[in-house]
Amino acid sequence: MSPIPVSEAPAPEAVYGAPPLELVQVAETALQVSPLVPGAGRLEDLAPGSLERVDVLAPAGTLERRYVLALALQALRPGGRLTALAPKDRGGSRLGKELAGFGCAVHEEARRHHRICALTRPETVSGLEEAIHEGGPRHIDNLALCSQAGIFSYDRLDPGTALLLANLPLLAGTGADFGCGLGILARSVLASPKVTGLTLIDIDRRAVEMATRNVGDPRATLHWADIRSGGLGLSRLDFVVMNPPFHDGGAEDQALGQAFIARAAEALRPGGSLWLTANTHLPYEAPLNAAFKAVALKASAGGYKIYEARR
Repeated sequence: MSPIPVSEAPAPEAVYGAPPLELVQVAETALQVSPLVPGAGRLEDLAPGSLERVDVLAPAGTLERRYVLALALQALRPGGRLTALAPKDRGGSRLGKELAGFGCAVHEEARRHHRICALTRPETVSGLEEAIHEGGPRHIDNLALCSQAGIFSYDRLDPGTALLLANLPLLAGTGADFGCGLGILARSVLASPKVTGLTLIDIDRRAVEMATRNVGDPRATLHWADIRSGGLGLSRLDFVVMNPPFHDGGAEDQALGQAFIARAAEALRPGGSLWLTANTHLPYEAPLNAAFKAVALKASAGGYKIYEARR
């Protein structure tokens, strides 16, 4: 048999996120390109027309979703296959219309509370540049920071962080910001000249990229990592600050905050402090008291609470 010419060889496949396996059969060799999977490739870096197939678990936010769909279509070769799906109440009901708006003929079906859209990329698509521009990094005037749709509280100061900023004392020594987001807490922490080093960690690559732009302090080190996994290489820290997430894939998951608390306790020196903001209804008191010698409620307002916990 003659070898397949390079020009006829199948292009690579990619997957964005973790589509339910009972709904989409993703190739084991597919390149993961979600910004929420540390170490994954960047969808933005894929050459136009370089992919044979892309499977996308589409994000819930409109700007973020259209951005991802446009990049996926841009990376597909004409004739390549795109399967995009999402829960019906988290953007799935809009998927077909949005893909048709890019000039695609879409086969749509409903299964297991999801809308699943499959298509073959046509030779000509439209509107990609606009969607990529609208969902890409930008300066948010009211924050005076660089941000991007899809990052937590990307276009506003969330009230939990605002309450923590109002109650956070001047810190000193070396510390960490768990779930750093855009770097808002980090900027406040680094305003103290007594802080000698700060490690910023987030599971969202986009957040790490924006925080790199926004913080711009030689005392700061940034890492794209899943705090829950441990192995962060942090020990004997003087302080940790955090506004831990409590949603995973749209569903409330209190184990996220509990894992953040456990990792903070592991990273702090004896006597080191954790400053945490959380929604009032979240029951973090038990894990805090289990991992720390002293726990104090420092503030409670507007549905949020601030704790200082001493190791």
